[in-house]
Amino acid sequence: MQQRQLKIIISGGGTGGHIFPAIAIARALEQMRPGTKILFVGANGRMEMEKVPAAGYRIEGLDIAGISRSNMLKNISLPAKVFKSVSKAKSIISAFGPDAIIGVGGYASGPTLWAGIRKKVPTLVQEQNSYPGITNKILSRYVKKICVAYPGMEKFFPKDKIIVTGNPVRQDITDLQSKRAEALQYFKLNDAGTTVLVIGGSLGARTINESIEHSLELFAKNNIQLVWQTGKQYHAQAKAMESKYSNIRVFDFISKMDLAYAAADVVVSRAGAISLSELCITGLPSILVPSPNVAEDHQTKNAMELVNHDAAMMIKDASALNELGNTVIELTANTELRKKLSKNISALAIKDSAARIAQEVIALTEQK
Repeated sequence: MQQRQLKIIISGGGTGGHIFPAIAIARALEQMRPGTKILFVGANGRMEMEKVPAAGYRIEGLDIAGISRSNMLKNISLPAKVFKSVSKAKSIISAFGPDAIIGVGGYASGPTLWAGIRKKVPTLVQEQNSYPGITNKILSRYVKKICVAYPGMEKFFPKDKIIVTGNPVRQDITDLQSKRAEALQYFKLNDAGTTVLVIGGSLGARTINESIEHSLELFAKNNIQLVWQTGKQYHAQAKAMESKYSNIRVFDFISKMDLAYAAADVVVSRAGAISLSELCITGLPSILVPSPNVAEDHQTKNAMELVNHDAAMMIKDASALNELGNTVIELTANTELRKKLSKNISALAIKDSAARIAQEVIALTEQK
C-alpha cells in the first residue's frame, strides 16, 4: 500500500544549535518518508532565515523576540509580539495543513507550537538541553511527545511523554579518521604538531576569544596549532594575528566542521547542547567553558553532565582568562588523560538521533 505524503512544520532557530538539528530531522523525515513536504517557521532577522533556505527548505518568519535580561524596557512590547506571532502561526498552519509540528527551541518555537496545540495538530518538542527553558516546561503539558537528549528529564516533563533520542548532529562527522589527512591539508596544518580546535558556537564567544588571544604566545612555544572559529564580531581582531603567529588559522565561521573535527586533537568549546552532542560523536577530548549568559545557566548544567562522567574538563567563564591557556597545555601534553576523556565521551554518544525523532514524528501522524 502506498504511503500518503506527509506535511510537517519544523519551528525554531536563533543559533546553529537549533537550526542544524532541525535540518537533520528534516533530512531524516525525507529519507524515511519520501515525498514529505516540510515547512520551517523561524524568527525574522535571525540566522534561520538565511541558513534554512540555503539548505533547500522554505521558511516563514514570525516577528518574535526573546525576553531581554539586560534591558527590561524592551520587554514591554513582548506580549503584543507573542500575540501577533501566535496569530500569524495559526494562519501559516491553516494554509499549509501540517500532519505534525516539531519545535526545536528558539524564539519562534513557542508561538508555533502553541498555535498548533490550539488547532489540535499533533505536536512534538525536541529538548536539547539537560535543563529546559520555561517555554518548553509550559508546553510539555500540552504536546504529545518530548524527545530529550539526557536521562532524568522526568523531573521537568511528564514521564509518559518522554523519549530519550539524543540530539541530532551533522552526519558528516561520524567517520573522521578517514578524513584526517584531507583535514590537515585543508587547514594547512603540520601533522607533527598538536591541533586545538576552538569553537565558541555559531555566534562566537567573547570570553573564549579573549582567553585564546591572551595565550597565543604560550601555544606557539608549545608547538600547538589552532583552528579558531571566532564569530563575526571578533574575527578582524583575531585575523590580524595570523601574520604574527604561523600556528593559527582564524575563521569567523567554519563551514567544513567535519574537517575541523578531523584535524583536532583537543577541542575548546562552549557547552551548548548540540556542540556537546557533536563532541560525543567525535570522541574528542574537550575543555568546556559554559556561557553564563543563557537562561537558567543551562550550559553549566550541560557541561556537568559530561564532567560527572569523566568525559570532559570544565573551566568557569570567569576563570577562563587566567586558566584556559595552561589547561590547554596540560591536556595536550597528557596522553593518558586525553585517552580517558575520549573513551568516556564516546560512550555517551547516540548516533541515530535524527532518525529516532523522525520515527516519533511519523508515529504521531499515524495516531491522528
